[in-house]
Amino acid sequence: MNESQIVPNGPTGKLRRLGLGSGLLSGALLTAPLTALLYLADKLAGLPFVPFALFDWIAKVLPGSVVTFGIDAMIDGMRMLGMSVASSAKTAEQIAATILFFLIGVAIGTVFMVVLKSRNADPSFGYGLIAAALFGVPMVAVSLPMGQSTVDPLMIVVVLMVLFLGWGLAFIPLYRRLLLDPNRLETEEQIRWAKSINRRQFLVRVGAATATITVLGGGLGGVLARTERQQVVEAVDPSGEPSVESNSPPLPNANDSVKPAPGTRPEYTAVEDHYKVFIRSEPTVIDGANWALPIIGMVDNPLVLTLDQIRNNYESRDQFVTLSCISGRIATSLISTTWWTGVSLQKILADAQVQDGARYLVIRSGDGFHETVDLDLIASDERIMLCYAWDGNPIPFDHGFPLRIWLPDLYGMKQPKWITDIEVTSEYKPGYWVARDWDEVAQVKATSVIDTVAVDNIVERDGQMLVPVGGIAFAGARGISNVEVQVDSGPWEEARLRTPLSETTWVIWRYDWPFQEGKHTFAVRCVEADGTPQIEEVRGNRPSGATGIHRRQTKM
Repeated sequence: MNESQIVPNGPTGKLRRLGLGSGLLSGALLTAPLTALLYLADKLAGLPFVPFALFDWIAKVLPGSVVTFGIDAMIDGMRMLGMSVASSAKTAEQIAATILFFLIGVAIGTVFMVVLKSRNADPSFGYGLIAAALFGVPMVAVSLPMGQSTVDPLMIVVVLMVLFLGWGLAFIPLYRRLLLDPNRLETEEQIRWAKSINRRQFLVRVGAATATITVLGGGLGGVLARTERQQVVEAVDPSGEPSVESNSPPLPNANDSVKPAPGTRPEYTAVEDHYKVFIRSEPTVIDGANWALPIIGMVDNPLVLTLDQIRNNYESRDQFVTLSCISGRIATSLISTTWWTGVSLQKILADAQVQDGARYLVIRSGDGFHETVDLDLIASDERIMLCYAWDGNPIPFDHGFPLRIWLPDLYGMKQPKWITDIEVTSEYKPGYWVARDWDEVAQVKATSVIDTVAVDNIVERDGQMLVPVGGIAFAGARGISNVEVQVDSGPWEEARLRTPLSETTWVIWRYDWPFQEGKHTFAVRCVEADGTPQIEEVRGNRPSGATGIHRRQTKM
């Protein structure tokens, strides 16, 4: 009696006759080690990591609304799980890219097995070549333009296709053992092999082999990734080994009488804790020793500036800066404050001698990002800088080394990193995110956040027990004049403000609330320096940035 005679009737039996379950299992068993080997090839030989290249390509070609929906769904999911968006968003994106690739591989493998089963044929290895081509050719085609590899494209094609070829050919013995009618076994060797090992033993052996390849490939790739990152950190800046110690000046408000409430976020963000947002799955790596910035277009004196020339030939500017992401919700962690050093863009453009009739700068980045900046905006604010250092050290490679721009009062979506060229032009070109239906101006919205209700740090003053409540308020470069706190449905009470690090940073506020037992709801709102109140209406982050009142419940 052969397998087709003992399979039960009904939907389950039909699926088994089709080979769907075996196809899914085979696809998973083979795609997992393929993914690990692709990762190892990336870290060992510098080839593109296909899952990331695929994910980046999809993000590039999909409509902006679809990409934004995906970003919003990921952020909302992380918030529901209590995860830090600032520290985990890029990791979550990389995991999603890997899972997507894995599922595509499983799906193609499953279809392949089901088709073979429907034909009830004993396939030759030529069928494996077809499977490899169906999966591998599109993946390699996407990886070549989207990957950031410096390896010879021919070598990339050869190595990647060899890996996909191994994946495709491996389906043939799996099919013969799992789905082929035993009556179709033709040679004595095939029959003897089939009798020597049952189906369960076969799957155990295959599973052990694929698990070993996956673990070893992924583990070795992880070790190489850590080594690679250290090498990039040490070699990316030609001026010498970067310091990991802060070289920023002492905080100018160190002696301010208003002390942050215990549990308030650090007033100054360590560089390693600064939020990261970029359009690709991995940061762009640029060799500073071979990098130069061309300033071309409508200029009488085109420039090509090395990093040393920017650092040494122009007077440096320093500024404490708070930068925030337009994707953040109310109380987002996608906001950070650090010490920026760079050169006023006005000075560089003066040397380039911008021609009459020019109206915009088109700034392009190494990761494919671009943004258009109005020359009138640059002329109105000498603080706008091309920045080359954070915290007194070269900008980290994953934050935009060697050069990024800072535009006061605007969200990060308007501020290119990894700048590779600047074109002066009379024509407006929508920026990367503007073309994807985000706000054209992207001015920072005033926001205030409750970081802490410090019930474990109650203080006594004049015989009264007080609960320190604190957080931040930020309105771009427009400043904060007032912060108010409301408890339950009571009156709005004025909080004390700590002097900000600069006029372009957040303000730390503190309110000491008279202790009352029970469950309470705290709310906060702020007023800009010119008296403009924070927008209290709840609006989503798309397309212009989130607004609304932040509330926090606490039980005493």
